[in-house]
Amino acid sequence: MLKKIVVAGLMILSVYACKKDAAPELTADIAEKTTPIIEEFGYILNDYFVIKDTIKTGETFGEILSRYKLSGIEIHNIAASAMDTFNIKKLVVGRPYTILAKKDTTQKAQVFIYQPNQIEYLIIDFKDTIQTTFGKKEVRIETKTASGVISSSLSEAMNEEGLNYILAHEMSDIYAWSIDFFHLQKGDNFKLIYDEKFIDDTVSVGVGNIRAAYFEHKGKPTYAFHFMTDSINNRSDYYDDNAKFLRRQFLKAPLEFSRISSRYNLTRRIKLYGYRVRPHLGTDFAAPVGTPIKSTANGTVIASEYNRGNGNYVKVKHNATYTTQYLHMSKRKVRVGQSVRQGDVIGYVGMTGNTSGPHVCYRFWKNGKQIDPLKEKFPEAEPIRDDLKEQYFAFIKPLKTQLEKIPSRKIGPEEKEL
Repeated sequence: MLKKIVVAGLMILSVYACKKDAAPELTADIAEKTTPIIEEFGYILNDYFVIKDTIKTGETFGEILSRYKLSGIEIHNIAASAMDTFNIKKLVVGRPYTILAKKDTTQKAQVFIYQPNQIEYLIIDFKDTIQTTFGKKEVRIETKTASGVISSSLSEAMNEEGLNYILAHEMSDIYAWSIDFFHLQKGDNFKLIYDEKFIDDTVSVGVGNIRAAYFEHKGKPTYAFHFMTDSINNRSDYYDDNAKFLRRQFLKAPLEFSRISSRYNLTRRIKLYGYRVRPHLGTDFAAPVGTPIKSTANGTVIASEYNRGNGNYVKVKHNATYTTQYLHMSKRKVRVGQSVRQGDVIGYVGMTGNTSGPHVCYRFWKNGKQIDPLKEKFPEAEPIRDDLKEQYFAFIKPLKTQLEKIPSRKIGPEEKEL
C-alpha cells in the first residue's frame, strides 16, 4: 500500500514538473504570435534592420549607402539607374530617409527610401534588380472649425488660437480685395470652416481648402464660400452670401503681412531737405528683404531694370487706363514683354536705389497720372452666373448655418482701448 502511495506521489510531481518546464515555451510562442506587424512604404519592416535618419549638410547619396556595406560599383549602378527617374543629387538637407537592410550579421542595405515632403516618397529597391518608384502616403481629410479675434494682426490671432499659420495666408488671399489687412481694428473677428490633412492618422500635413469663412471688419461682416463654377475644367473661387465674386480688379497691396511706412502725400516735407515740399507719389510697404512682391492685377511687363533712384524696379501695364510700378527690389523675377497674372510674384523686397530701409514703393497711374490707389474706387465684384445662383444658394445654406453656430470670439469695449 505504501509503495502505491509513493508511486502516485512521484507521478503527480513529474506531471507538475513537466507543466512548469513547458510554460516558458508556451509563453514564447504566444509572444511571437502577438508581435505587431509594422508596415510602411509597402514593406513589412519586421523583415529588415531599419535605419531612419535625415540628410546632413554636404552628405551625398553615395556616402549614405557606403556606410551600409555597398561597394563603389554597386552604388554607381544604383545611382545611374535611379537617375532616369530622380536626380539623386537633389537630396535636400534635413529631409528624412529610411534604409532597409538585411536582418543578419552583414546588415547590408537593400532599399533606400527618401521623403522630399511629408506625403510623397521615393523608393530605390536594389535587393535583386534595381527599381525606382514614387509613392504617396494615404491622406485623411478632416473638416474643422475655428474662430478668433484680432488684437494686433491676423497672423497673431491665428497663432493665439493654435491654428496653422497657412490659414492666415489663405484668409488674406480670399479677402485681399474686400478687406484692408493693413488697417485691421482691435475687435475684428473671424470664423472658419476648413479642411486639414493628416497622414498616419494623427500627423497633420497642412490645410486644404477653406470651405467657408466669416470676417467682421469695422463691424461689417463679409462671408466667403468656396464654390465650383465649372467642374469639367475644375474652376472654383470664393463668393459672398449674395453670390458676388470676392475678387476685384486690383489687390489692395503688393505684399502680404507688411505695414505702410509712408503714404502717398503731395505735400510731404522732409527735414533733410530743409522742410521743402517733396511730394511722395507712391505708397511704401515695409517688409523684410526677400519678401515676395506680387503684381496687383493682370497685365504686361513694360519695364524691368535698374536705375540710381528706383533701384531694381518693375512696371506693369494693366490696360489703357491703369499702370503700376514696384521699386527698390532686391531681385527682379520678370522680363519686359512677359504677361503676369494678379498675385504672380514679380520680384522681392530689397533696399536698392534711393532708400533708407527695406520696403517696396508701390506707384499707381490712372490715365497717365499718378494717384493714391488706396483712395481709388475700383469696379464692384461681378455676381455668379444666373444659371448657377439657385444651386449656389442651396450649397451655402448649411455652411452659413454652421458658421453661425461657431462660438464668436469677441472682446469687450473695455479691451478695445489701446
